[in-house]
Amino acid sequence: MNQPARKDLRPAGVISKKHQLPRLKYDHAALEPHIDSRTMKLHHDIHHGSYVDKLNAALEKFPDLRGSSALWLLCNLEKVPAEVRVAVHNNAGGHVNHSMFWRAMKPGAAGEPKGPKGPLREAIERNFGSVAQFQTRFEEAGAGLFGSGWVWLVRTPQDGGKLEVITTPGHDHPMMQDRFPLLLNDVWEHAYYLKYESRRPEYLKAWWSVVDWEEAARRFDLFNGSAEDLWEAEGGQVLATEKS
Repeated sequence: MNQPARKDLRPAGVISKKHQLPRLKYDHAALEPHIDSRTMKLHHDIHHGSYVDKLNAALEKFPDLRGSSALWLLCNLEKVPAEVRVAVHNNAGGHVNHSMFWRAMKPGAAGEPKGPKGPLREAIERNFGSVAQFQTRFEEAGAGLFGSGWVWLVRTPQDGGKLEVITTPGHDHPMMQDRFPLLLNDVWEHAYYLKYESRRPEYLKAWWSVVDWEEAARRFDLFNGSAEDLWEAEGGQVLATEKS
């Protein structure tokens, strides 16, 4: 597996300005009853918006870094000045992870045939035994993560892109460990507490009803892609951009 996140992800001719909050591709209430409208408004508009604002503020004095994607910053923290490194780590991670999270879900998924199709399904069955066994492992990993963080389905550099379920604390990202993310769920309390309170396992189980398996399959197919492929996979949303 190459490491496109270690490179400048901007396509030729793109000039970066400030990081921006990506727009949702569905209404706040579209994931009801599994994720409630109030949670979506607070989670996307307030929490994610705050990460974007704080990331821009941290980079204000460092014009050389303002042209870098949030994912590049996250995977190259040693190149970030010490005085803002923690702020960039936390807020670039929050921005990248949440941007992928919104695209990992869609309304009406519960009414579709259950689970992934095609090569992604074959890989899940090969690595976990069945889709149901994968989902159980994913739920158990998310429920067992102490404190705040994320649970992921990733492809690894080994064995032709073996699939794994991993967790990351805070807003760390799998590409910091050279793993390519296919699917993720947010297990910070702000993602579920208004509806599920302390019942994180219930939230994790209900979440399958809004998973966009087509998006996960698209990411599966992008494994070993170029920097341009990864930019496209992240929706180009990690920076606000304009063409030169």
